Amino acid sequence: MQLRYSFRVYPSAGQRTALARAFGCARVVFNDALRVREEARRAGLPFVTSAELSTHLTAVKKTPERAWLGEVSAVILQQSLRDLDTAYRNFFDGLKGKRPRMGAPRFTSKRDNRQSIRFTANAAWRITPGGKLRLPKIGDLKVKWSRTLPSAPSTVTVVKDRAGRYVASFVVETDASEVLPQTTPEVGIDLGLGHFAVLSDGTKVDSPRFLRRAEMRLKKAQRALSRKEKGSCNRNKARTKVARAHARVADARREFHHQLSTRLIRENQAVAVEDLAVKGLARTRLAKSVHDAGWSAFVSMLEYKAARYGRTFIRIGRFEPTSQVCSQCGVKDGPKPLNVREWTCQACGAVLDRDINAAVNVAKAAGLAVSACGAQVRRAPVPAPRSEAGTHPKRPTQRTWEQARIPGPWAREDVTCC
Repeated sequence: MQLRYSFRVYPSAGQRTALARAFGCARVVFNDALRVREEARRAGLPFVTSAELSTHLTAVKKTPERAWLGEVSAVILQQSLRDLDTAYRNFFDGLKGKRPRMGAPRFTSKRDNRQSIRFTANAAWRITPGGKLRLPKIGDLKVKWSRTLPSAPSTVTVVKDRAGRYVASFVVETDASEVLPQTTPEVGIDLGLGHFAVLSDGTKVDSPRFLRRAEMRLKKAQRALSRKEKGSCNRNKARTKVARAHARVADARREFHHQLSTRLIRENQAVAVEDLAVKGLARTRLAKSVHDAGWSAFVSMLEYKAARYGRTFIRIGRFEPTSQVCSQCGVKDGPKPLNVREWTCQACGAVLDRDINAAVNVAKAAGLAVSACGAQVRRAPVPAPRSEAGTHPKRPTQRTWEQARIPGPWAREDVTCC
């Protein structure tokens, strides 16, 4: 499988200028190709192919108006055309129902805060013996290596994000040597807001709430931005501060997702989660908390790490009544409001934790072997059947039990059934 490794790069002033030139050329080529296809569509002409766009680009570079396109690597421009093809393919696949529907390709602006360029193997880029990234017509970029690449990368993408940071993203191929040894535990996961994740073995992972904790700092930066005059240099500096504050929140959330997903994949042979309707939940009054949790990114990490390390990943349907079914007897007693965190099964009398019960049901729906010990079930007092009810002999008083030095029934402890 293919993996992407990202590292921070620190270009010099001249290299930042060269990167800005490359970003601009890639943007112009993308917009020119999109304009050609749109004009052909309005005129009722056939769809312009990629080969025709590449020929058109070669001819345009020889004109005086676009001669400056030759100042950057030709691979960057060709990859910009590939990005346009990908955008059209995703748009048409959405119309056919092969993937979630998305809008048609749009023109990119030079005021976009996130820009990127991509180099393939034929661009003659390489990593120098000194650990720097050598890019054609840009130079040797200083890279902050945090880990070793598992294999030789095939492509590298240089990204400038909204916070003004430069990142080099490498695509590498991995083999089956990273498959982890077999293990026994299998776990179901119930994702929530009070607890980020509740496992079928009874473990509860608290929600860090990174956005909620950083709200005061974000509000302060946003108020400072709103006071700046539009178009001024001070406003641009304030915008960068806001972007950096949000980037710190996103980085902390991503690190939390990576650590938790890696631990779950390493400790369990199979992992099951519920397919949540995140887009629908993001339109409710819980929208901020839903976005702060980042369930979709976490589930995506579980999925690709399971494939990477030879684990089993199962996603059950979102309409599975995990919160309505008793995990002990399987009786469904209807939906419950969110404020009900513990409920008693009317059929078997088991007192169930809502989240743990849902996690156990997720594992059972996925066909995983789950022990009832993790459900934290205790038996509630159940009335005796009518056939067993009747007159019982009078029980001795507390003084009688004490004289006989026998512990009375008041000395018994509640028994928790596992």
